[in-house]
Amino acid sequence: MDHFSRNNYSNSAHLKELMTAPPMTAEQHAAINRKRNEQRRMIEEAREIRNENADLL
Repeated sequence: MDHFSRNNYSNSAHLKELMTAPPMTAEQHAAINRKRNEQRRMIEEAREIRNENADLL
């Protein structure tokens, strides 16, 4: 594996892959955004619960 393909970012791609990929449909974009929003809400709720539990101690 060359040093260009090794990285720590899960959402990165080479320029050639980006330029040759078919465009994303509106449905695909909406599904990705819904998943991202759900994950963010879960993280925020977990933080709130953790903070509430810390305040009780």
